[in-house]
Amino acid sequence: MRLTTKGRFAVTAMIDLALRQHSGPVTLSAISQRQNISLSYLEQLFGKLRRHELVDSMRGPGGGYSLAKLARYVTVADIIFAVDEPLDATDCGGKQDCTRGNDGKSGKCMTHELWATLNRKMVEYLDSVSLQDLVDQQRMRELQEASAAKSVLMDRRSGAAEPTAAV
Repeated sequence: MRLTTKGRFAVTAMIDLALRQHSGPVTLSAISQRQNISLSYLEQLFGKLRRHELVDSMRGPGGGYSLAKLARYVTVADIIFAVDEPLDATDCGGKQDCTRGNDGKSGKCMTHELWATLNRKMVEYLDSVSLQDLVDQQRMRELQEASAAKSVLMDRRSGAAEPTAAV
């Protein structure tokens, strides 16, 4: 089972887009710089996302990408499948030809149903997580980080104002 960088990058880029689209279309070059993802790779991914009607593109000055629908209506599964990311824990790719006997006939391996069930559970889970859920989590993380940084700064300022004891 593997989720390659294609799916991970697509989800990351979509979170970045959703976080920033309130101020207009977002350029792929800006996403590329913020997320350290190759611009040409993003162009490939966003071409697929656009064909699956998850993003809209605007050309020209001030152009870029925006979500084609509200983030709460886009699931992680939508994004993963749009970029052709396989989610498959079976060795056979779901074809049920996991084993080959001495007679040359193929069949299901003993654990095929285990891995096929895992596939269904993964898709079910990814379909239950919306892009909005991930945006909300990121905003909360940013608030927590800002609060922690402010707390450290306040501690340093209050510590510097106190007189040090003579030894």
